[in-house]
Amino acid sequence: MWELLQSTGFAHLTWRGACMLAVAAVLLWLAIVRKFEPLLLVPIGFGAMMVNLPVNGLMTPPHGEEVGGLFYYLSYGIRLEIFPPLIFLGLGALTDFGPLLQNPKTLLLGGAAQFGVVATFIGARMLGFTGPEAAAVGIIGGADGPTSIYLSAKLAPHLMGPIAVSAYSYMALVPVIQPPIMRALTTKKERAIRMEDSASAPQWLRISFPIVVTVVCALLVPPSTALIGVLMFGNLLRECGVTERLSRAAQNELIDLITILLGLCVGMTMSGESFLEVRTLMILGLGCVAFAISTAGGVLVGKLMSRLPGRPLNPLIGAAGVSAVPMAARVAHNVAQEEDPNNYLLMHAMGPNVAGVIGTAVAAGAFLALLK
Repeated sequence: MWELLQSTGFAHLTWRGACMLAVAAVLLWLAIVRKFEPLLLVPIGFGAMMVNLPVNGLMTPPHGEEVGGLFYYLSYGIRLEIFPPLIFLGLGALTDFGPLLQNPKTLLLGGAAQFGVVATFIGARMLGFTGPEAAAVGIIGGADGPTSIYLSAKLAPHLMGPIAVSAYSYMALVPVIQPPIMRALTTKKERAIRMEDSASAPQWLRISFPIVVTVVCALLVPPSTALIGVLMFGNLLRECGVTERLSRAAQNELIDLITILLGLCVGMTMSGESFLEVRTLMILGLGCVAFAISTAGGVLVGKLMSRLPGRPLNPLIGAAGVSAVPMAARVAHNVAQEEDPNNYLLMHAMGPNVAGVIGTAVAAGAFLALLK
């Protein structure tokens, strides 16, 4: 009986493992009960639970003729940088760049939202993180989970667990974090500005846009090609009009399957030995700061642009410059409707929202070019 007891997981469960089981339970509660990013937090939480159940062999590397654990092999989807770009393929097929093409100047708002990435990179360096680690932490400010995972896998794989949890948690908390910042930085008059509808972008422009963006970004920031190129390829499948089946597959089966595998593999990086450190709390705090600065940067640049001659621009759409598509755009729309229930900003906010996806991917490529 004693030998049987020693062979069970109960005999090998440490306090770190028990704490991480509690963390996994909180993630599952947030996803299932509070509905915070459930499509990702459920797999991440369940993966974190499994990796902290002792002696299950899921992450055991191969030894001699013995094969390794299941998730040891699945984790190569992250180590070899396969899963995040495939997520971008599905996102590209789901994304409508029409609002950005109708009002190209909103691309600047997507760039302005990267202020939080740069500011947090500097802050993390001052707190003792190495350059690659600080870059992986700073990219949380873009509110783009796949890009955060991609960059941390390349620059700081040992920090992937807390970075992924932080990125997806703040993506889920967009409706909580952003509105107070938006109200504090704008006046009632500014929040009530109505924007004019533009003519829809012609089909030739929608088709040429992903091709041109891929070429330009690949030439300017070559390391961003994996993310930008696959994102734009997915969008080309959507817009070209001759690959409907491929577009539907990318939007549904592909992105759903990769989301499951990516979430489970990220959760499996959250072992108690690597997650329960002071640095984890620092990353969570820096992630919140990064997201807040990104929101503020977009709003402030939006205020500046609203005062320039030309068509009216509501500065609230600057907050949508983070990559949380389409949640950030809906938040900008809802805050505007608090002042004027007939003010419809959703489609206007989608311009900087999708621009933020491009901006965050380019920022990640710039970090790779400078630090890898």
